[in-house]
Amino acid sequence: MPYGYAGKVLHVNLSTGESLVEEPDELFYRTCMGGWNLIAHYLLKGLRPGADPLGPENLLIFATGIITGVPVAGAGRSQVGAKSPLTGGFGASEVGGWWGAELTAAGLDAVVISGRAQEPVYLWIHNEGGAPVVEIRPAGHLWGKLTADTQAALREELGDRRVRVAQIGPAGEQLAPIAAVMHDICRAAGRTGMGAVMGSKNLKAIAVRGTGKKETADPQALQEIARWYADHWKTTWAADLHDQGTAGGVFMHLEGGLPTWNFQRGTFDEGWEQITGIRMRDTILKDRDTCFACPIRCKRVVEVRVDTPTYPGGSYPVDPTYGGPEYESIAALGSSCGVGDLAAIAYANQLCNAYGLDTISTGVTIAWAMECFERGILTPQDTGGLELRFGDAAALVRAVELMGKREGFGRLLSEGSRRASQTIGRGSEAFAMHVKGQEIPMHEPRIKYGLGLGYAVSPTGADHIHNFHDVDYATPDGIAGLRPFGILEPLKFNDLGPAKVRLAATEIPWQTLNNVLGMCAFVSGTYGRLKLVEIVRAITGWETSLHELLKASERAYTMARAFNAREGITAAEDRLPGRFFEPFREGPSAGNALPPEEFEQARVLFCKMMGWDPQTGAPEAWKLYELGVGWVADELREGD
Repeated sequence: MPYGYAGKVLHVNLSTGESLVEEPDELFYRTCMGGWNLIAHYLLKGLRPGADPLGPENLLIFATGIITGVPVAGAGRSQVGAKSPLTGGFGASEVGGWWGAELTAAGLDAVVISGRAQEPVYLWIHNEGGAPVVEIRPAGHLWGKLTADTQAALREELGDRRVRVAQIGPAGEQLAPIAAVMHDICRAAGRTGMGAVMGSKNLKAIAVRGTGKKETADPQALQEIARWYADHWKTTWAADLHDQGTAGGVFMHLEGGLPTWNFQRGTFDEGWEQITGIRMRDTILKDRDTCFACPIRCKRVVEVRVDTPTYPGGSYPVDPTYGGPEYESIAALGSSCGVGDLAAIAYANQLCNAYGLDTISTGVTIAWAMECFERGILTPQDTGGLELRFGDAAALVRAVELMGKREGFGRLLSEGSRRASQTIGRGSEAFAMHVKGQEIPMHEPRIKYGLGLGYAVSPTGADHIHNFHDVDYATPDGIAGLRPFGILEPLKFNDLGPAKVRLAATEIPWQTLNNVLGMCAFVSGTYGRLKLVEIVRAITGWETSLHELLKASERAYTMARAFNAREGITAAEDRLPGRFFEPFREGPSAGNALPPEEFEQARVLFCKMMGWDPQTGAPEAWKLYELGVGWVADELREGD
């Protein structure tokens, strides 16, 4: 067994009730490393082309990485993957908290689930005599429950409050394509519709309790790194994460980059000061939570009590059990919908966590509906009488509730903005802010041109985590971490020339590395690249390097693109909504817009630098062989 791994992958067929444990060799682990690579490997090997994402043959994969479950900051991340019901392509979502670390403590690196149970079930994974054991148990009594109630019931049933639970809510049970897999109640594997895949298998939850730990090559070196980080993080921007959480991102309003009114504007003059991390800290913050082994404690826990309001004017009861909103949730449910009521946003976030919905897709889809309503494309007859107007907090909350229950107009909204706009028609497609069917996160391509390129080419649809943010590389200090890769000079946010494309072709795969190693993207940035190499060496004992880690992440990104190519997703879908090519009319970023011709030239050049065919978007065979996964080229040829 290689250091850093349990050396075991659990396969469960819910149709037959059979399970087996695969024990891959060290070559497999060094090639895959974990996360996205594991997901892409099993999808390409085990799923036939054209499979129904909500059919029993789809594979639902829970994967960890080298770093997951090792006692260093940032090691609480794991991934959930499948063929996406939202995009029809590579589906993967990252999540923090404690569940992934618990899975490694139970002696497993991944769980691959196939088939469909005849009745609702849950998996109970635990240790017995040092070996992982899985039980398939009835879950009819849990079906229909909200996430907090499900976790409480499972912990009582299993007799251990330390059990960690990954689960779906009613939205996933009813196969909403924007449904999330909720971990620890308030941590969402939200993107690409993994909750719907879990629901299609009649799988309510996976409860895990582990009593072991990962064996590492150099535990003392890891202890020293953990001590160094405990002393170091407060000198970095992680100190702001502790203070304000990710909600500090609301200050992008001052740059003209806060998505507002469905990306029509970059400023939220009416309410931005009411939804900042500072405002949250000073009014509704109850506690700060954290993930496995992390000292930062950036996770918000908020509370609003209507009977004795802790928030002036608070009219929504917000339960701290469901945590609190991150920046993406605040902007998607707040400024994007024109809502400046922090209590309403926190309550809408709570509903998403309780019903199991992706907050980004939820908020952006509601914002689409609000714009369509105000333009007269949607009427009260379409919406069941719901007056969906920007700034209406009550309408926002009601829409989220209907989406979670899949009732009334909420059923259409819970399909996501692409499908909803295709159903409505009437020109509404122009206002659906998505890439490949996945809604745009809360970062504005008109002030981050390279980020827009990353949105377009992403194999999962628009994503901000396996991407880069141009403003971070506009100064000599910002570019310092890329000098080991030969990128030496800072670049302006609105540069889309060959130098920016070269940066993108390096940094986008590098950011994907976090989804391979099981490392938090925020913590990763405060370690620095060379420190990550130290961590992987101490865990595995491998004489690894920046080059090997970059190739591992490039392999993951390229295999995900290969899966999409096999499923018929071409370069024609590597595009952005037309809105981002139209200039802002007001605010600090007035006049900013992506230049269409430069953008297309950048896309073509990016494909060539990545070893993809610019016309089809598929990886070239030579690139797959160069990355050590030539068998994927054979898969693509067989699919032609």
